[in-house]
Amino acid sequence: MEMELNEEELIKRHKQERRDLQSKIQSLKKSVTKGDKKKKKEISEEIARLEQELDQKQSSELEAFKPNISDEAAAGEETNNTEEPSNTRISRAVKRRNKKAQEEKEREKRILEQTEKNKEGPRMTEMNAIKEVLKKIGLQLFNIPADGNCLYCAVNHQLETTERETYTVAKLRKLTAEFMRENKDEFLPFMYNESDETVSEEYFEAYCKEVATTKLWGGQLELRALSNILRCPIKVIQANGPPTLQGENFEGPELILAYHRHLYRLGEHYNSTVAVHDNEEDK
Repeated sequence: MEMELNEEELIKRHKQERRDLQSKIQSLKKSVTKGDKKKKKEISEEIARLEQELDQKQSSELEAFKPNISDEAAAGEETNNTEEPSNTRISRAVKRRNKKAQEEKEREKRILEQTEKNKEGPRMTEMNAIKEVLKKIGLQLFNIPADGNCLYCAVNHQLETTERETYTVAKLRKLTAEFMRENKDEFLPFMYNESDETVSEEYFEAYCKEVATTKLWGGQLELRALSNILRCPIKVIQANGPPTLQGENFEGPELILAYHRHLYRLGEHYNSTVAVHDNEEDK
């Protein structure tokens, strides 16, 4: 946790994390195709895991914040108690420093333990699998920030890598939303609500508006739209199963992305790729 945050800033950040998670959950639910009970179960389990992890994280941060409040109160008490001998004040100050040093030592120990566990966890297992697939075709990962715009940033990086015209993220989002609206009959039947029912036209319109104006995560529908807008094939490498390909009928080099399910706490993420001979380590 960033120790310089005060209590009000921490609570504000927690609220933003909750809003980001709800946006992510909405995107995950919309990614389920009708009748796919296995996918629906996986998404439900994923949502429960994300909510639990965020609850634990925020509770831990709030608990870690309490000792700081206590220390400040103790410091204020010492300042106001002018009759207390100086050697007593020094003793309390030493105790506080020792306590903070011990807490920091325990924190570092937990971080090291978690790092070791992560080496065998789903995140590392998935990462190694993706790297192995990319290595076989002479590619390596190019890191894209996880800010809700990862799909569009990854596509834009691939446009640059393949020497095509590039766009701003805002422009790509606007073009994607417009294409989906103009081809509603090709997209609406593949969007479902929590009851596994096709969404209404009003819902579809609201979704397209979010695509254009917010950091709503992108998925298969947006990939399909982008492939048609840019008129180029888009291949997505993943840890399990064969790559997916949108726009296979278009000519020119493929835009090659990597799809991660476990890379970040909020779930799915897209990275870009670069050729190995660029002499770059995974950024």
